[in-house]
Amino acid sequence: MWRREANTVVRRVPPLPEQTTAPFAIVAGLRIPSVPTEWSPHAHPLHELVWVRGGTLTSRVRDRVFTVSTGHGLWMPAGTTHGGRVTAGARFYEAFFAPDRAPFAFEEPRAIEMTPLLESLLNHLSRTDLDAAARARAESVVYDVLQPSERQFALQLPGDARIDVIAEALLDDPADCRSLEEWARLLGISDRTVTRAFRQATGLSFAQWRQALRVHRALALLSEGLDVTTVSEVLGYAQPSTFIASFRKVVGTTPGAFSASAGSAPENVRNSVSPVRDS
Repeated sequence: MWRREANTVVRRVPPLPEQTTAPFAIVAGLRIPSVPTEWSPHAHPLHELVWVRGGTLTSRVRDRVFTVSTGHGLWMPAGTTHGGRVTAGARFYEAFFAPDRAPFAFEEPRAIEMTPLLESLLNHLSRTDLDAAARARAESVVYDVLQPSERQFALQLPGDARIDVIAEALLDDPADCRSLEEWARLLGISDRTVTRAFRQATGLSFAQWRQALRVHRALALLSEGLDVTTVSEVLGYAQPSTFIASFRKVVGTTPGAFSASAGSAPENVRNSVSPVRDS
């Protein structure tokens, strides 16, 4: 994934909530890591939905990197091996779904639109004092309102030995401005080979893929509170206006509008979970 932040703590995945042993279709909870936290690759026997407030979650699933920011979640099908990383201080929410009781199945990881209603319902289901009838009613509405997001926020990694070194270098430093021609000379292959390899592996040209990668990184930086000008400089853009245009093209909104939405909590969402801060 991205270059690991300083002071990142790598953890094993904790056991699933105790409630998963009870006949609940959905179990939800909340954690607030006090430092940048990474979870080693793992899989769950249950479907998992994760979302964040006040930060960003990045998840690596095989040859894809998903960026989860405020307003969106990530659905991880049961049995899917994945690793994750969350920024310090982010409110990290998760909900587990019993596969045999879910009326639908996303076979691949999917970005989910975290509407205020959906968040409120999942927070409500984090309670352990709900009677069976109340829980069943809330769970049925969750299944009604849980929908994939229009934008999936997934970055396809090449997985091609000819150009993987380019992808690794840009993941480590998105501001790397070396041109396609410079990379071709460094690797001892033709410009055409680099272009064709990126198209075949990712569906994007080299320039488009680098633009998408920088925007994915920008989602995390903006969620951490950096201003647009600083993010533009960190990512190697000559002018903030160029960064803004690239961001709008990929995300569908401006960085300023994204930051404003990331900094505001959804209305009428009551958090019924007591935060548990990692040591």
